[in-house]
Amino acid sequence: MIRSTFENQLEELTKNVILMGALCEDAISKSVQFLKKDDSYLVNNVIKTYQKIEQSERDIEEQCLKLLLRQQPVAKDLRYVSAALKMVYDMKRIGAQAAEIGEIVNQGHIQPGPELEHLKKMANHVVGMVTTSIDAFVYENEKMANQVVRYDNTVDQDFDTIKVNLMTYFSGKDVDGEHAIDVLMVAKYIERIGDHTVNIAKWVIFSITGQLDGDDI
Repeated sequence: MIRSTFENQLEELTKNVILMGALCEDAISKSVQFLKKDDSYLVNNVIKTYQKIEQSERDIEEQCLKLLLRQQPVAKDLRYVSAALKMVYDMKRIGAQAAEIGEIVNQGHIQPGPELEHLKKMANHVVGMVTTSIDAFVYENEKMANQVVRYDNTVDQDFDTIKVNLMTYFSGKDVDGEHAIDVLMVAKYIERIGDHTVNIAKWVIFSITGQLDGDDI
């Protein structure tokens, strides 16, 4: 009976982590939507999503602490709960950075062009990384978690491509400094989201194997 109750609580924890991950994906996707007219809907929507992410972090932290104190899990269960407790911090940071991106995009300085397309590409990549890292946690799949860690190189390459494009842009005529600076800032925030997603994947690997790579965590 006690074990059954504990397993139900673990299932509820997993569901909440999935929901928080979905909120992160939603925040990233919304943050890079470029509106054709001046409208505060975009940034307000992203901020509201971030507020839900913050609340999710608090709820999951409370849930994890109750499990640790009341159930006193050991071995694999302990790693699973501990990993979730650590993962939600990086998920909150993802939400915060998506909100920052939304603020920048809403200023309307970023213009159509190759840089814009690369930003959208980067955002799609990190959304995929978030999805895969959460799936790896749910299914306890070490292979999927390692895929996320490796895929971060692709996001870094995207960031390098944007920097090279901006160098070319600055060498041309009619340079819009606000456009270039905002593109670079958004790209950097997306790169950081990728880094936080790698941290999540590494905590997933820890929950499965007990081995922790602390280089970035």
